[in-house]
Amino acid sequence: MKLPDNYGIALLMTLLSGLATAIGGGVAFIVKKNNLKVLSIGLGFSAGVMIFLSFNEIIPEAGKMLQLNFPQDYSWIVYVGFIIGIIVAILIDYFLPDHIDTEELLNPDIPSNKNKHKLKRAGLFTAIAICVHNFPEGMATFLTTTQNITLGLSVALAIAIHNIPEGIAVALPMYQVTGKKRYAMLYAAVSGITEPIGALVGMCIFGIFLPQILVGALMAAVAGIMIYISFDTLLPLAKEYGDWHLSMIGIVSGILFIWLSLIFIG
Repeated sequence: MKLPDNYGIALLMTLLSGLATAIGGGVAFIVKKNNLKVLSIGLGFSAGVMIFLSFNEIIPEAGKMLQLNFPQDYSWIVYVGFIIGIIVAILIDYFLPDHIDTEELLNPDIPSNKNKHKLKRAGLFTAIAICVHNFPEGMATFLTTTQNITLGLSVALAIAIHNIPEGIAVALPMYQVTGKKRYAMLYAAVSGITEPIGALVGMCIFGIFLPQILVGALMAAVAGIMIYISFDTLLPLAKEYGDWHLSMIGIVSGILFIWLSLIFIG
């Protein structure tokens, strides 16, 4: 198996972005509810980064890769790849939705035995859902990094930011049930471990099954997944944690930040 270039750095970035769920597990115990509004800006920031990178960097990069081998049809391949990425994200959502009732988790009553069971079930199912949703994100980070380290770092940063509230969503109900912070943080950390697993699968697909000329099509699918995540998960959750004005501050800040950083790095 021929390993892709930069595979070591790509695996490391994917691992670090996945472990950001553990940061969320820690934040759940040190930040008061009223201060969680800062996550609204953070989620908007992450969405702004993902949207900008998808349309301005990943899709053009996919087009350049495909144009060498498909000079006439590369635009259609990118277009279809993008749609396939969105369909994959929709199917994951359909079979395993990850919506989290933030208000219920942030304001749990003193749990009775019945409520404890309900909270534990919520935490477990949330962890499972996040594991499934993180799998394609791991592939996205890995494959993007192997093609462009700067672009991969930006994707990894955006995914890491949006993994923080996912860690909170797993840790809070587990903490309410067990009363043990270590236990809750362990669940939060494990929920992000599928990102590096997704990277490993991506590496195998890249090296064994996927012809080099079709990597551009997969990159287009990555952009589709990221756009869906931004509009279906990040932006609604950003509004849920704060308000739309805070979300907009985050979105604009994310776009301007990643744009400026690409200018300096490029």
